[in-house]
Parts: sequence; structure tokens; C-alpha cells
Amino acid sequence: MMRRLLSFERLKWASFTHSAIYTALLITVFSGPAEVKLVLGWAHGIGWIAMSLASIAALRLRVIDLRLAVAVAVLGGVGPFIGSIEFVRASRRLAYESSPSRDAGSTPCSRRYSR
Repeated sequence: MMRRLLSFERLKWASFTHSAIYTALLITVFSGPAEVKLVLGWAHGIGWIAMSLASIAALRLRVIDLRLAVAVAVLGGVGPFIGSIEFVRASRRLAYESSPSRDAGSTPCSRRYSR
């Protein structure tokens, strides 16, 4: 049940949403109304806490790896873009690993230590 709720794709899109909220917050910091800053600030803060808890749970369920969980949970409060970038990297790595055309004999270092 929990693994279905915390799927890789859902976490990835939640991270992108969090990055969009943070971008809007950065834009409105200098010229936006106080009410908008307040709402976006709370949305970013609560979003970061929710993403951190979800990432820790997903790590325990082995949905995501440690590097991605750290990027979201630790660095996400300062800049959620790092977590979004890591989701893109992990998506590309998973696509490469599931590709039937890749050479089974070659193992780059980036894949050697994953999961």
C-alpha cells in the first residue's frame, strides 16, 4: 500500500511541483504582495517537510536511493532544484539500466554502486 503511494514517478512530480513553488517564491520576494509571499513561503516550508518525510519513507522502502533522499531531504530546504535534478538523473539512469540495447559487459562507476 505505502509503496504504491510513494512511487518514484509521484515523488518526482512532487519534487517538480515543489521547485515550481520555490521559483514563484523567489520571483515574488522582491516585487510581490506580502500575502503572496506568505502563502508561497508556507507552501515551500510545508512542501519541504512533506517531501523530506516522503523521501525518508521511500528510502526505507527502497523506492529511491540514498543520494536522492539526501538531495531532497537535506538540500531541499535551501533549494529544491537539487532534488529535481537528482530525480532527472535517476530517471535517466533507470532508463539506461532497463534498456535492452546496452552492453551487459560494461559497468560505469555511476551504476556500480547504485542500490
